[in-house]
Amino acid sequence: MIDELYSAKILKAAANMPSAGRLAHPDASVEKVSKLCGSRITVDVTLKDGRIADYAQDVKACALGQAAAAIMGEHAVGATVEEIESARAALRAMLKEGAPAPEGRFADLAMLAPVKDYPPRHVSTMLAFEATAEACRIAQARTAGRTSRAGAA
Repeated sequence: MIDELYSAKILKAAANMPSAGRLAHPDASVEKVSKLCGSRITVDVTLKDGRIADYAQDVKACALGQAAAAIMGEHAVGATVEEIESARAALRAMLKEGAPAPEGRFADLAMLAPVKDYPPRHVSTMLAFEATAEACRIAQARTAGRTSRAGAA
């Protein structure tokens, strides 16, 4: 069973980290940590017209957290905030309830379905999606504040 958890596909994804690093001037940055295992992910996002225009992540996580972050890093740019939140909810449902994997741009998360049977691994697997969703909401609020005409005469 442990071989299924750390499959060659998961290990390959974990070894390939798209969008690694940090952005010089992000609209928002969020760090998430798994208290259980110490996995840590910092995400930087820049939004334009409600979509992720630029994305970077600094990932220090277990193979499962790295694999999920790799999927996020590969598909984040161009995604809407709603797509990110939908993927996060679908990943959570897949892990907690055995629901189907997300479809569309984040369909590769299906490789993480075996994590369902290991609840202590859920938090580290969710980190990249939790951090990205939160960063998008913060960036959305900040960019709305910069473009708002509230108070204009």
